[in-house]
Amino acid sequence: MAGKYEIKKTSDDQFMFNLKAGNGEIILTSERYTAKASAENGIRSVQENSQKDERFDRLESKSGQPYFNLKAGNGEIIGTSEMYSSEAARDNGIASVKTNGPTTTIDDQA
Repeated sequence: MAGKYEIKKTSDDQFMFNLKAGNGEIILTSERYTAKASAENGIRSVQENSQKDERFDRLESKSGQPYFNLKAGNGEIIGTSEMYSSEAARDNGIASVKTNGPTTTIDDQA
C-alpha cells in the first residue's frame, strides 16, 4: 500500500496535513495554515523537496531524542517528524518520507 497525505481541519479552524506511510503511520506533520490552499501548497512542497537529502535537518530534542525537519528551498520548515528512539530510526523515517513524499494521493478530511 502506498503512502498518502491527509488534510485536516484543526480545532481552531486552521488546516494541516500529515504524510502517512503505506502502513498508516504518520511520518511527517505540517505546521498549521489559515487557508486550505496553503496546506495544499505545503503538500506540493513536500512532494518536490522530499527527494533532496539536503532539505532534511537531522536534529535532537532537548531530551536527546532524534527527529527531523523537512525544509523548502527558502529554508522554511514544511514538516516535522515524530521523536525517534535512535538516529537509525530517524534515518529510517527520512527514508520513508523520501519514498512516500512524491505520492499524489490526498485524503481531504477538511
